[in-house]
Amino acid sequence: MGFEGGQLPLIKRLPRKRGFTNIFRVEYNTVNVGSLNVFPSGSEIGSEELLSAGLIRFPGRPLKVLGDGDVHHPLLVKAARFSSSAENKIVAAGGKVEKA
Repeated sequence: MGFEGGQLPLIKRLPRKRGFTNIFRVEYNTVNVGSLNVFPSGSEIGSEELLSAGLIRFPGRPLKVLGDGDVHHPLLVKAARFSSSAENKIVAAGGKVEKA
């Protein structure tokens, strides 16, 4: 790609070719702790339950629970990852977290 005689260089004419795409990036389904209040107390929550409740859209992706909101009753939550605040809020409500 070097100098092209004064015309706009090829790399600037093709914006879709710019940048870097990490092929090893993992896309997660994310759900906030506040959304888990739709489930009854003491229930086990995994990807299948969240998919049937309409809280996630892609069944093949791993699940990550984020800490926005509050959970008001004890739940057993199974996910690939938890943010530290989400884990603290679930445990503080009397629930358990299980990393799958």
